Amino acid sequence: MRHLDVSDPDPMASRPLQLLKFRSALLLVAALVSFVPFSSQAQSTGSAAGARVLHVVFPTAETGFDPQATSDLYSDHVQRAIFEPLYGFDYLARPYVRVPKLATALPTITDGGRVWTMHVRPGIYFADDPAFKGKRRELTAADFVYAWKRLLDPRMRSPFAWYLQGKIVGADAVIAAANRGGKFDYDAPIEGLRALDRYTIRIELKEPDYILFGYLCSSPMAAVAREVVERYGDDNGWVMDHPVGTGPFMLKSWRRGQQIVLVRNPGYHDERFPEATAPADRARFGKLRGRRLPMLDEVDITIMEESNPRMLAFDSGALDYVNLPSELSDRALDASGKLKASYVARGVTLSRLVQPSLAYAYFNMQDPVVGGYTRDKVALRRALAMAFDTPALIRVVYQGQALPATQPIPPNVPGHDDSLNVAAPFDPAAARALLDRFGYVDKDGDGWRDLPDGKPMVLSMASTPSTRDREIDELWQRSLKAIGVRMDFVKQKWPDLLKMGKAGQLQMWRIGWINAYAEGDAFFQLLYGGNIGQTNYARFDLPQYNDLYRQSRMLPDGPERNKLYRRMSELVAAYNPWDLNVYTVENTLVQPWVRGYKKNAYWENPWMYIDVERTNVAAR
Repeated sequence: MRHLDVSDPDPMASRPLQLLKFRSALLLVAALVSFVPFSSQAQSTGSAAGARVLHVVFPTAETGFDPQATSDLYSDHVQRAIFEPLYGFDYLARPYVRVPKLATALPTITDGGRVWTMHVRPGIYFADDPAFKGKRRELTAADFVYAWKRLLDPRMRSPFAWYLQGKIVGADAVIAAANRGGKFDYDAPIEGLRALDRYTIRIELKEPDYILFGYLCSSPMAAVAREVVERYGDDNGWVMDHPVGTGPFMLKSWRRGQQIVLVRNPGYHDERFPEATAPADRARFGKLRGRRLPMLDEVDITIMEESNPRMLAFDSGALDYVNLPSELSDRALDASGKLKASYVARGVTLSRLVQPSLAYAYFNMQDPVVGGYTRDKVALRRALAMAFDTPALIRVVYQGQALPATQPIPPNVPGHDDSLNVAAPFDPAAARALLDRFGYVDKDGDGWRDLPDGKPMVLSMASTPSTRDREIDELWQRSLKAIGVRMDFVKQKWPDLLKMGKAGQLQMWRIGWINAYAEGDAFFQLLYGGNIGQTNYARFDLPQYNDLYRQSRMLPDGPERNKLYRRMSELVAAYNPWDLNVYTVENTLVQPWVRGYKKNAYWENPWMYIDVERTNVAAR
């Protein structure tokens, strides 16, 4: 699960700069088209003749490629091609099924959910690197133990420390020593985190935690080699620009914020395209069954922040698939949401799903204006949530490609309750009445509401300098003006806002979170008090909620855990640390020469399963 930039950024702060950026993007499209003729095999700069190259695009720049150090979605797309966790999801199976990846079997869980034992597959090797001094380096249980200790290392400041923090038997003493001495001792034994032998890992938890299985499927739990970290790590212990994993691809080149090129890992272990069980999948993927993976030679990723040039690049054949920007959905979809005839005639196909993600606006609960747990502060947040015109957000900004959020857990994620709706209704009249009742009235006659003590009330919303965020800013401003509340905006680039949000420096921000491990916990942990400074940007810390959250982790998926989720949803509604916005619908356009692509809620870019074959477009 990762931070999701819901702005679809387009960094243009003024009209002249907008023109400059747009012209630059068009030049980039032209360059892509020159590299990728519509009717011939894809070639990227420096690629061998005849190489099978997949061309894709990111709408937001990456931050780096260290699975224990990053938290943004686009860096994670690359990391998942380079690093591997013990478990993942069956690529073709629906509903989604967790399966062993680098493990020999599913984990053995004993002592009521406290003890987890896992076995690593022998014969898996890291990609060759000078850190290994010319020797083939086999993956072992110790590599996973080392990677998981990195999550606990205070110096790392890992955004996913909460996966294991406070949960591992014997870890607290080692962490305390690191806090005192400034250095984490990776050789210090931790009773609850051990490699029992070369291929066996055992985790002992202080209390049962059935969510751990989901974490084991995600990239922060992927193995890294200690030799690589010690050779290339920076002062934080991060290795952002020299990723070395066991995965199907390796980093070939990286121009920050512009282009990332991955190349096939020649030493990748023997993995094959799976056998399909569903009749439709057998017809679609039958010819790929048993093919050795990856089938591609390279993946060429371009960072293109503006939506129009992305669509131009796809329409020209320069991109092999693209997520359709919602604001341009009418370019490819008809009024019923089906692919337009012009695209069908070209052999383009449409894949779509409701993402396992939530877009929401959070209120900083430690902020002196919008924070706090007293009735007047709750009333203020409730009124602001009721004032925001979510129907217009869906209709105008998302062009209908979103659903109103009813609860923290999105549809199709375990724990979602179709009968539950705790979202604040769009009701400006009720919002005005609520503000009046609690003393948020215009005391000085300037036309704007003031705080109950008479001081001016000016709210501050963080926002990226993107086209979409500017549209949403205008909607927020218009919505709050209708109830007499003034709002200003903090405009910064996405990575800068992430840092500010984590540090509690933003009063309000509209952000998103996407689930990578098929658990409702992914969303409720965002409000757990123990995750303040990591993923809990709202800095919500309610003892009752915290207790329910801890209880939920001790239960396996099922009705009892769902009851706790419902109670937590009701507390979210009662205290309003969030304004629930939308669940997004993602539409992906796929060129006719792309084979093996199946849209996956938990793996947006499954490059290892994809092939490109322009010379045989009919064989998909």
